[in-house]
Amino acid sequence: MIVLGSGPAGQRAAIQAAKSGKRVAVIEKAQVLGGVCINTGTIPSKTMREAVLHLSGYQYQSVYGMNYHVKEKITMADLAFRVQHVIRTEIDVTVAQLSRNNVETIFGVASFVDPHTIRVSTALGFVDYQAEFVVIAVGTKPAVSPKVPINGKTIVNSDQVLTMEQVPKTLMVVGGGVIGVEYTCMFAILGVRVILVEKRPRLLEFADSEIVEALSYHLRDHRVTMRLNEEVSSVEPAGEGVVANLESKKKLSGDALLYAVGRQGNIDDLNLAAAGVEADARGRIPVDADYRTKVPHIFATGDVIGFPSLASVSMEQGRIAAAHAFDKPVHSNPATYPYGIYTIPEISFIGKTEEQLTDEDVPYEVGVAYYREIARGQIRGDTTGRLKIIFHRETKELLGVHIIGEGAAELLHIGQAVLILKGTVEYFVDTVFNYPTLAECYKAAAFNGINKLARL
Repeated sequence: MIVLGSGPAGQRAAIQAAKSGKRVAVIEKAQVLGGVCINTGTIPSKTMREAVLHLSGYQYQSVYGMNYHVKEKITMADLAFRVQHVIRTEIDVTVAQLSRNNVETIFGVASFVDPHTIRVSTALGFVDYQAEFVVIAVGTKPAVSPKVPINGKTIVNSDQVLTMEQVPKTLMVVGGGVIGVEYTCMFAILGVRVILVEKRPRLLEFADSEIVEALSYHLRDHRVTMRLNEEVSSVEPAGEGVVANLESKKKLSGDALLYAVGRQGNIDDLNLAAAGVEADARGRIPVDADYRTKVPHIFATGDVIGFPSLASVSMEQGRIAAAHAFDKPVHSNPATYPYGIYTIPEISFIGKTEEQLTDEDVPYEVGVAYYREIARGQIRGDTTGRLKIIFHRETKELLGVHIIGEGAAELLHIGQAVLILKGTVEYFVDTVFNYPTLAECYKAAAFNGINKLARL
């Protein structure tokens, strides 16, 4: 098997194939392994978030006062220092893992010569490799727009945030998806005046509306201006800053602008036509439920196939694709994949939203617990979080869990286990959780929901 790309999807595909006793090579265009996930996307942004939370003292300001800071003047160098350390470690882990499983790594630009032959080009020339199976896991790159002239200094994309020379006083963020909202939160906590422009009527449309409303409240509380239902018509450098013109004839100005509207499949060099594989206008490759493309021995996994574009899901897709290639039994249910959005406070959810259940005419009830009413929430100084469980009114089966608050992505996994095992809300009522923990929120939310039923 040849795997194109060494991000989460590529790594897991290669290791699954190697564990199946096959000869495997990973071809990587960059000079380092790990793909966007380790080098410019997931790991850097989550590490930067951790550095922001620590240095700003945000999590303890409710205890020690709004003026509490670990470091008074936080620079981009402060944020980058921690990021570079984590990136180096993660790359070393990836190299060791592939090497331990006897996966060959080849650096160079890959392109199809025919459906079974991959040409790898480097500065020294090219070499052709052949394989029975190919997994395309090349990931994505930030989308470009003629309206937004990226210059890498004052007008940047999400891969360039950490290369900014200084923390801007005012930042415009174009795009209210996951990436745009995560960076909006980080800069807002640093005291930056952020203006968020999104063409849709709300942020994060795939998440539960009550949770998104709570996030929007926090953003406004940190002086974020949200321009919803607005679209940028042009962007231009102005002196040492940037001016953005909106379709509605409004003008916005700031020290810098982050363009975070979508990502494009990294397929430009692949010569997909030679393999008989097609991609859409955004560079996404269509696949079936087994992650096969229209050419049966060629699979595609990870961000290059589109939504949900989560590192955790990409890993699973890579593993499943390699298992299917070599007829290994594999079980996975995309309906029970969790979502983690590293905003401040973070959001995590699994299962159905209230809106989806309403559309499907499913009778449901909701139970909510607030961090501020839980001892651990008070100890941590997080009084804004909440946990919401949704369950079937008649069978009491758990249908969804939605959390906003620090630790949400970890806390969700308790609900995930119950939901996947088709447990009921009564599981939380009958279970003793350690005290004081945030896990107690499940019990409090369960009582809240069950008590509503008792009143009917």
